[in-house]
Amino acid sequence: MNALIDPGWQYLILLLTIFLDCQDLDSYITGLFAGNGASSFVSERIAVNITRVALATLGGFVAYFVFGGLSFTLVPSLRNEFLKYPAVYRTQEGIKSTMPFGMAAMLLAILALAVMYALMYQGGSGAVEGARFGALIGVFAFGAFVVHNYVNLNIGLKLTMQQAVAYFLEWVITGLVIGLIYRPAR
Repeated sequence: MNALIDPGWQYLILLLTIFLDCQDLDSYITGLFAGNGASSFVSERIAVNITRVALATLGGFVAYFVFGGLSFTLVPSLRNEFLKYPAVYRTQEGIKSTMPFGMAAMLLAILALAVMYALMYQGGSGAVEGARFGALIGVFAFGAFVVHNYVNLNIGLKLTMQQAVAYFLEWVITGLVIGLIYRPAR
């Protein structure tokens, strides 16, 4: 008798199979799901171009930090708003000491986005698809990060609105770059 496996785990296992592209793991998983109708789910692979995912991740990572740096340089009011809340935000020196950890975390996050883009890609213009994907991520960031911070941190509405615009644009540009770089496997 086969154990019933939650569909969420099926997706996780599918992702592991795609990334590892391991025939033994694929055989194991197919055998695991045999008899409950999920073996066809596992054997229907999505053609993901791992090299392009890696390149899209790096491109998105660079775009994210270049646009973010330019935002603080070209829009001094954004930087000045952050400076009004020294009890909430780190100083420049404090940020420099934690930046390697933050950059590693953003690389991982952008890798996850590049994988999501690759799995969702349905053809069409990479620029349009990428910008659309970035806009969705921007809307997500607005609700899950910007507004969340406004509710939980003691910051003003002006900073919140500036963050909303800056982060939305940052994610649109990051998505655009991911879309321009990624190409599906052939």
